[in-house]
Amino acid sequence: MSRVGRVERTTKETSVVVEIDLDGTGKVDVATGVGFYDHMLDQLGRHGLFDLTVKTDGDLHIDTHHTIEDTALALGAAFRQALGDKVGIYRFGNCTVPLDESLAQVTVDLSGRPYLVHTEPENMAPMIGTYDTTMTRHIFESFVAQAQIALHIHVPYGRNAHHIVECQFKALARALRYAAERDPRAVGILPSTKGAL
Repeated sequence: MSRVGRVERTTKETSVVVEIDLDGTGKVDVATGVGFYDHMLDQLGRHGLFDLTVKTDGDLHIDTHHTIEDTALALGAAFRQALGDKVGIYRFGNCTVPLDESLAQVTVDLSGRPYLVHTEPENMAPMIGTYDTTMTRHIFESFVAQAQIALHIHVPYGRNAHHIVECQFKALARALRYAAERDPRAVGILPSTKGAL
């Protein structure tokens, strides 16, 4: 059974289309108009082995906020849709990823309940190209709200802003991949004592 999600989101600020296949090969086609954000979404697809298509047309003449936020919301909704009933998945996943001097630790629970814990080094460079580094947490907040997952991201150290953000996306990709994969020992079993996720 295919685990694919497709979401279209249109407002006066943005037009977003996201398609994700959780059982893909890491094929990515992303265009948001924000170069560094595209680079991060590419990391998400490739390291998660998700086939990911993202097309966003946003009000970049104002700034990048709406474009980044609405893309993250649509991505979270598509991910949740692709998960389906969650029967037979591992549910939990974690990964620690270094990128030179930076380290990211990510743990995820595909719980059906949105919750984010996010820490990263203070006093980061404010911009990476046209990408506002304060948006990283907001991306995860937006994704979590729509994906309905619990997500803990901790970057205990790092110096270069590019590395600090990128290792978070790489670790998130792997953690989501592990959590969403089908457990061969749990075929037909929902991983919850509540009977619902």
